[in-house]
Amino acid sequence: MSPRPESAGQLSHVASDGTARMVDIGGKPESSRMARATGQITMSPATLEAIVGNTIAKGDVLGVARVAGIMAAKRAAELIPLCHPLPLTDVAVTFVTDSTLPGVRVEAIVRCVGRTGAEMEALAAATIALLTVYDMAKAMDKSMVLNDISLAEKTGGAGGPYARA
Repeated sequence: MSPRPESAGQLSHVASDGTARMVDIGGKPESSRMARATGQITMSPATLEAIVGNTIAKGDVLGVARVAGIMAAKRAAELIPLCHPLPLTDVAVTFVTDSTLPGVRVEAIVRCVGRTGAEMEALAAATIALLTVYDMAKAMDKSMVLNDISLAEKTGGAGGPYARA
């Protein structure tokens, strides 16, 4: 049984026989798209101080985490089974250290021109960036917690803009 064709507004990851499938986006027009994801990792004040002071034994935590986030955005389709590969035009991963958490906040912004959105790429970038912070600092603090990873904003596509309230 062949998968059912998509009709306008009815994209589905479920084939007519009930199995999972990749959505056919071939008929959708290309548009400029942007997705922004955010998240944070909380930790002990001493761990945050070591990250800020660049005294973690593994090296530049935030620099390595930034590169890891960019790499994750580029490989989201390899990690998420039904995610389409996208020709990314820009990936930016930024961090803000926050002593009131204490911890690190991340923002990942992904841009592309394509037929589907970049939300998964932005979420992958934010998540892997935070996991990399954990990996690099875990010898000092195994109690770190990743949280509040979510889509903050997206633009482009037929669904229009979205901004988390």
